[in-house]
Amino acid sequence: MAEIVIENLYKSFDTKDGTVEALKNVNLSIESGDIYGIIGMSGAGKSTLVRCIEVPTKGRVLINGKSLGDYTSRELRKQREDIGMIFQHFNLLMQKNVLENVCFPLYIQGKSKKDAKKRAKELLDIVGLGDRTGAFPAQLSGGQKQRVAIVRALCMHPEILLFDEVTAALDPEMVREVLDVMLDLAKQGRTMIIVTHEMQFAKAVADKVVFIDQGKILEEAKPEEFFEHPTTERAKQFLNVFQFD
Repeated sequence: MAEIVIENLYKSFDTKDGTVEALKNVNLSIESGDIYGIIGMSGAGKSTLVRCIEVPTKGRVLINGKSLGDYTSRELRKQREDIGMIFQHFNLLMQKNVLENVCFPLYIQGKSKKDAKKRAKELLDIVGLGDRTGAFPAQLSGGQKQRVAIVRALCMHPEILLFDEVTAALDPEMVREVLDVMLDLAKQGRTMIIVTHEMQFAKAVADKVVFIDQGKILEEAKPEEFFEHPTTERAKQFLNVFQFD
């Protein structure tokens, strides 16, 4: 499994209205096998942080002690094979069926069709889609599409899984089936970083919760500490939006 260290990370974007600082001096240390829940209001910088783990900008991102900035282009491509990224928009190939969508990155990696299809079918069975291998994305529900996207990332055997608000585009009744798959993954000891608005899910699954506001980390704590005893006024205001049992 992989350890991730983020040091002095900044990210800015140039817009027609000027420069927007999306991240400001972010520092995190995520131990191997940890599950981190990244929460905050829309526009706080959560998704930008996740993307910077895969594509470093100013500052450093170290995986297992080595900065991504020190890799050669070939080494960086290889390292990115160990990072599975799942987005809120499924990014499936509409002209290919479920099996071919999952196999596609394996083909790029040089796997034979026989081996790729064997691996894909095994994973699709695990997430309850073994009977949908010949279906096309347009024939799937939102929850099914997201499960295919998760399997496509898993087929590369990544050490790190990055989830960017993967339930945000789903109807409420479809959220549960995707969260159930993520719960199963959490039990496997993978290093996972989950950007989410599902507070109960973060509370139940994460080893640590990181609260981001206006590009800065305001709090980092165990879920029970953060949700029961937030230390900043901004976090208290944020949590007042949600109801917890």
